[in-house]
Amino acid sequence: MGDEENIEITGEDEAWASVEAVGRRRVYRQGGTIDWMHEEAAERGRKHQVEHQRGVRSLLTPLLDSWRMWCVIIATGVGVGCIGAWLDVLVLWLADLRVGRCAYGFFYSRSTCCSGLDVAAGEVCNEWLTWSQSFNVTSTVGQILIQFLVYLIFAVLFASSAAILVQSYAPFAFHTGIPEIKAILGGYVLDDFLSPWTLLIKAVGLALAVASGLSLGKEGPLVHIAVCCASLASGFFAPFRNNEAQKRKILAAAAAAGVAVAFGSPLGGVLFGLEELDLFSNEQVMWRAFVTSVIAAVSLQYVDPFGTGKLVLFQVSTSQQPWRAFELIPWLGLGVAGGLLGALFIKINVAVALYRKRSMLREWPLIEVVGVTAITAVLSYMVAFMRVQTSELVSYLFQECDGSRDYRALCQPEAIWSTTFLLLCTLALKLALTAWTFGMKVPAGVFLPTIAAGACLGRAVGLLLQAWHKAHPTAWIFSSCPPEGNCISPGFYAVIGAAALLGGVTRMTVSLVAILFELTGALSHVLPIMISVMASKWVGDAINKEGIYTAWISLHGYSFLPNIEFRDDEGKGDHYIVPASQIITVNGRSSTLIELDTLLNCNNHDGFPVVDGDMLLGYVTRDRLREALDPLMQNSSEEELQSTRCTFLPRPSSDFVGPNLCNTMERAPMQLRQETPMDIIVPLFQKLNLRYVLFTAQGRLTGMMSKRDVVTLMNAGFKDAGALCDRAGAEHPDQGTRDVVWESEASGDVPLR
Repeated sequence: MGDEENIEITGEDEAWASVEAVGRRRVYRQGGTIDWMHEEAAERGRKHQVEHQRGVRSLLTPLLDSWRMWCVIIATGVGVGCIGAWLDVLVLWLADLRVGRCAYGFFYSRSTCCSGLDVAAGEVCNEWLTWSQSFNVTSTVGQILIQFLVYLIFAVLFASSAAILVQSYAPFAFHTGIPEIKAILGGYVLDDFLSPWTLLIKAVGLALAVASGLSLGKEGPLVHIAVCCASLASGFFAPFRNNEAQKRKILAAAAAAGVAVAFGSPLGGVLFGLEELDLFSNEQVMWRAFVTSVIAAVSLQYVDPFGTGKLVLFQVSTSQQPWRAFELIPWLGLGVAGGLLGALFIKINVAVALYRKRSMLREWPLIEVVGVTAITAVLSYMVAFMRVQTSELVSYLFQECDGSRDYRALCQPEAIWSTTFLLLCTLALKLALTAWTFGMKVPAGVFLPTIAAGACLGRAVGLLLQAWHKAHPTAWIFSSCPPEGNCISPGFYAVIGAAALLGGVTRMTVSLVAILFELTGALSHVLPIMISVMASKWVGDAINKEGIYTAWISLHGYSFLPNIEFRDDEGKGDHYIVPASQIITVNGRSSTLIELDTLLNCNNHDGFPVVDGDMLLGYVTRDRLREALDPLMQNSSEEELQSTRCTFLPRPSSDFVGPNLCNTMERAPMQLRQETPMDIIVPLFQKLNLRYVLFTAQGRLTGMMSKRDVVTLMNAGFKDAGALCDRAGAEHPDQGTRDVVWESEASGDVPLR
């Protein structure tokens, strides 16, 4: 009885000893995963110290602790809002520079130069000069040639500049960043992805890439920028700088603010966090995300980058006329088409990414960017709907025909067939170009091009249905329509098409509906949007389960476990448990210093089970073992390295002489019976954020499973998992992974004796 009481007391002391230096940061290697249990225990220890101060400090210290957190939240919200506004202004000016300049100010965009005039409605702006006018070219052929050459040169210049900045200074600034953010919030360590230099290059490169006319958007990268801002702000305060778990809670709030600024949708940002980032598991984080999103949106509204009071350029007010039951049929059709096209887009994008990885394009990313930009510029100049900025195109497609403006015959009934043909051409080109562009070495988002492509499809369907109604107003299907006036609203059909295609690509649902509702203000039309998104997700999931971000997480092989139900109906999960015979262990009874040092140098794993024979004593992490060995080895000669023996036994024999490393190991690691079904094991990893599980029988080590094994198991249906991994960014996995095929984790993942 006395021994049992001593053991319990020792365990409690060790629990507090693990957080004895609450201000000291545990350092994780790039590509590894954080120890959530250690980080949360450290935070509890820090909170315990804060709450048990004496005197005046007992009142001031908790207030100071709370003040730090709100300082980071406010700074992040204001910073994201201001950066978003600055990007809007810069992109507008650079994009307009491709077609002309302001006569009285080179740094004025077209909207600023022509303020007070409604150019879209046909009012002439004499202050805005096209490049042919600037060069005094009078011939028609000369004007077309000059405009095209300048358009092409600026497009290539902007895109290549963005690629050079990313390739030379911040390799992690390319792509959207959302897959990496989801992995980081799940515990993945990728510190360079959040560096201040990455923030700067991402912002500048994003403006250049969007202004070049490439088929990409800035909405996804804005989430990355927001998270970088939060990482920078939190670095000034020790509680966040020294604790990776608390830092990630701040980053999750910032990600929601990034979506709020990107779409001018604070509610959509919070729901994006709930749906995509699993914020519902922590009410405190959800509250922080709400506040950060509101502050970011208010900051953007205060700056008012467009001078219109709109948070985004394509924010519109759609028709509020009641919808009719027969319209459910085309809306469901748009949902099905969105799911099919979304699944096709993902397949093409993954195929392009794999081709890029295995071809010469991998060695020449700048050449690829220049070539794709040139092709995009040529096609965009030929197709009128692609020549304008994507955000401007979306605003035109969402607008109803009220007689005040008409862009490219969208409101001319006599031009319906040519307009529909152009819209479908734009749809096909947008999808094809976006599928290739999304993955090049430039900052790129997929939201806006997908919205534009879906809006083209929806507008085309709306125009055709409107023409049918005008040609046959007495048809039975239109019996609920008024005898005079409009019955079909093509602009809202564009909204439905945008929701359907974006849902098919990203598999977002609730947050997508909220974002489009906030963009259009169509409260009475929320139900049709929900119906189209529902149909789109059903169809997309029937073809492939992965959305675009999940697919890219799998391609990169990140240790990310989605919060989805796992069912091992076929019993394949048992094959991912590594037997004890294949696990590298530490001899806990007696090991020399040189043996332990060789173990660390020759193996790449994050930790090792400690055994005495085949009896499990505990688990020691690589960092803790290295931290304990280094002082001993520095003070030992070569002979002493060979002869000095260490033990991990809590109570070694009385004649043992040597260092006792018992305190470096976890004496009560997570243990299960090997017969435990995978339907229980996988949720344990998901809910407890475990890094490994050991399997024992009567105290004997029988097997092991790591987080990487569970990720591999859940990605078993995705044949290209890990195909884009590079050894330079390889993860240092815990032991346990077997049958791993991807490049970066192949070294050391199958631990053999």
